[in-house]
Amino acid sequence: MGDYFQTIVDLDAGEAEAAELAERAVAWLVGEGIVLADRKVCVLGQPLGHPPGPHWSRAVADDDPDGEPSDGLAVHTGPTVFYSGQDEPEAVTCPRCRVTTDLSDEEEGAWPRFSEAITDWQDTAHADVTCPACAREVPLSEWLWTDDRLAVGRLGLEFWNWPELSDGFRARLAAVLDGHRTAYLWGKL
Repeated sequence: MGDYFQTIVDLDAGEAEAAELAERAVAWLVGEGIVLADRKVCVLGQPLGHPPGPHWSRAVADDDPDGEPSDGLAVHTGPTVFYSGQDEPEAVTCPRCRVTTDLSDEEEGAWPRFSEAITDWQDTAHADVTCPACAREVPLSEWLWTDDRLAVGRLGLEFWNWPELSDGFRARLAAVLDGHRTAYLWGKL
């Protein structure tokens, strides 16, 4: 059967603001009754998380038949590569020249450069990748991933074993995060 997760990643949160935005997001979620303030063992891979609140349904799609969430919310701050666990990313777009690079093209060999940058980002909180099209150095966190398999950021809200989060909820949460760009990843372990 497996465990499912949905992650909303703030793509614009800087190092100095990630913790503050995380606190604001959790306070909003608690205020809405979507999660509880008191943390307990309820998420995979983390010691504690926020269990679903009495109004958890405000976060999910109305037509989702999956029932109630069985686990909680994990909040990640710090440089993180969020991965859906569902195959490798297919392509990435340079934010400078807007050219999309196919990561599956073994002849071009782009994926190893991105893979190395991912490791560097996780180790040092900084990594650049040279764009194969315009030859400019671009921070890994600024590249635009063309699918929902990978996101790089300093703030992620990971919902474990919840029904599908609604588009409206994700938009309201982005507004709480100062209107930052967000990525939505879905995965299964």
